[in-house]
Amino acid sequence: MGTMELVVQAGVVVLALLLVAFMNRLPGRGLASILRSRSRTRVQAKRHFVQGAQHLARARAAPAHSSTARSLARDAIDEADRAIALDPRDAASHILKALALDIQGHRSAALRSLDAALLPPAVRSLSAQEKGDAFYKRADLLLSSSSSPPPSSSSSSTQGIRRRKIDSAVSDLQEAVKLSPKNVRAFCLLGSCYERKGMVDEARQAFEDALQVDPLFAEAKEGIERLSEKAA
Repeated sequence: MGTMELVVQAGVVVLALLLVAFMNRLPGRGLASILRSRSRTRVQAKRHFVQGAQHLARARAAPAHSSTARSLARDAIDEADRAIALDPRDAASHILKALALDIQGHRSAALRSLDAALLPPAVRSLSAQEKGDAFYKRADLLLSSSSSPPPSSSSSSTQGIRRRKIDSAVSDLQEAVKLSPKNVRAFCLLGSCYERKGMVDEARQAFEDALQVDPLFAEAKEGIERLSEKAA
């Protein structure tokens, strides 16, 4: 055995001894206690999330734009904030907050919450379909906000902002239909974006893909009819 191999083996032995010594210094069941504490924190976060989701469901069932809907949405936001404070890596709580903020009409804040959900480390907690649905919702919010530009902006700058938002929405929707291929609304919204960009073939394909998912989906049929009328 060579001198270098002996040195390496000696180093490994020393490292192992140091690790054993460190573990022996830990208080009894210290690691188990830490794991139990983390588990309790996550359980508490889930409870706040469930309560927030219940508030959100009631807010959606209430008349749109009513004081009841806004109040319930506020309760949902409060519960989402409590869940996020306990477990910021759970994307579901960020999405819950975004949906509640949208009900209140706070689209910019809702977009920030969706951004947090779709960035590491939170995004790792989402399944492929959940991630796709979140991309769809972000695109929907982007397009909603682009329809009401600030009154102080000039016409050219407004058009530039709208183009950038549509481009961002297209990028999100392409991800959405890839990750959540049964989301018929994502296909239709992607078709509408392509239509606004003058990409007729791509728009028609997106609407046809929507009809593959749901042959009776009216919005997709209307999109294809609209494109046919323009081409005539």
